[in-house]
Amino acid sequence: MRILLPFVTTLVLGAAAYFFAQAGAQWFLGVLLPYLAFVVFVVGFSAKILSWAKVPVPFRIQTTCGQAKSLDWIKANELESPHTKLGVVVRMALEVLVFRSLFRNTWTTLKRDEKNGPRLVHESDKSLWLFGLLFHWSFLLIFVRHYRFFLEPVPFFVPILERFDGLFQITLPTFYLTDLLILLGITALFLRRLVDPKVKAISLPADFFPLFLIGAIACTGIAMRYVHKVDITKVKAHIQGLMAFNPGATDLEIGAIFYAHLALVSVLAMYFPFSKLMHMGGVFFSPTRNQTNDSREVRHLNPWNPKMKIRTYAEYEDEFRTKMKSAGLPLDQE
Repeated sequence: MRILLPFVTTLVLGAAAYFFAQAGAQWFLGVLLPYLAFVVFVVGFSAKILSWAKVPVPFRIQTTCGQAKSLDWIKANELESPHTKLGVVVRMALEVLVFRSLFRNTWTTLKRDEKNGPRLVHESDKSLWLFGLLFHWSFLLIFVRHYRFFLEPVPFFVPILERFDGLFQITLPTFYLTDLLILLGITALFLRRLVDPKVKAISLPADFFPLFLIGAIACTGIAMRYVHKVDITKVKAHIQGLMAFNPGATDLEIGAIFYAHLALVSVLAMYFPFSKLMHMGGVFFSPTRNQTNDSREVRHLNPWNPKMKIRTYAEYEDEFRTKMKSAGLPLDQE
């Protein structure tokens, strides 16, 4: 049920949008639903970011994998344990752009040796890093490619990106590499949750639903390009009308597959702020990543500590001098 429920939900959403579009619900699917999705996404995303930004983090709890800055003659690891803001920026950039922490991913298994008995073995596993990188970068490049529908004139980098993405012109229309890579990444991430028993045990419907939903969006987009082709001119005019808040000027006779694609994108936008997909914004607010490791240079005080009257040892000794002397305890002052 953890897999079947999100799969059926995605299938029902896509099929319902397709048949409703054929039944004449283009205005709801092509105008009202995208506007609703935009409002929910912006409000939900902003509220989540503000809630994270309000949480104080008085102490340094950053994750470190190297030597921290200490004495001058001890070499510090500026990347794994940065003590400057520049080092944190570089570390965060590598984490966001190339998933550096996943590159060190390991998997553990129990191997049985007839001579020495069972032993725990740790090995490097780069598959999660590779397929995660393929999925996220393909998604980003596809999103940027869609700028040609939203912006007029089209930014100069979009045709350059399309030329690079369509390097292998083996079909007509041009075959885009990211169309294949995003499906490959989604499939690999899905199979990982089925093959690995440890990951499967902790996987929930909320882990499978985004994979199915994004996969359905990719499949409907590919279908529009290669199977059920739509008029790109009408699609751009429709999107431009939505962007200008003038949907009445758009032509709604585009094709049911387009409205199924648009409806799934709208569902993803509304689901985004309330799901694990918010790690896109949450990574920048993670105190284990965005803090400098300067506890040896700066004293960080907890603002929640109650104000207490502090006594020095001299004051303590003055109060209990007689008792300490009778007990034979050493005194700093006689």
